[in-house]
Amino acid sequence: MRTFDDMLSKQLQDEEFKKEYDAIQPEMDVIRAIVDARTSQNMTQKELAERTGINQADISKLENGTRNPSVNLLKRLADAEMVLVRGSKDNVKPTQND
Repeated sequence: MRTFDDMLSKQLQDEEFKKEYDAIQPEMDVIRAIVDARTSQNMTQKELAERTGINQADISKLENGTRNPSVNLLKRLADAEMVLVRGSKDNVKPTQND
């Protein structure tokens, strides 16, 4: 049975696929940081929705990659003291407000 990583590795050998994959990585890094911050606080999507005023369905879409994170959405997350995203485009990390 092939793993996701095996399939991705094979797909990344295709130059056009790799170009598109690399183009979306910054967005995926931000999404991953948001998910990591939420789960590190043992928070459900519903709890995050209540804390931020963002619809739970929109949080789900964001986390599964069917909605792009807008600046407004990121601001609402930061205003709720849920997450600050710091780092270069190659090193995005979730951090909690102290």
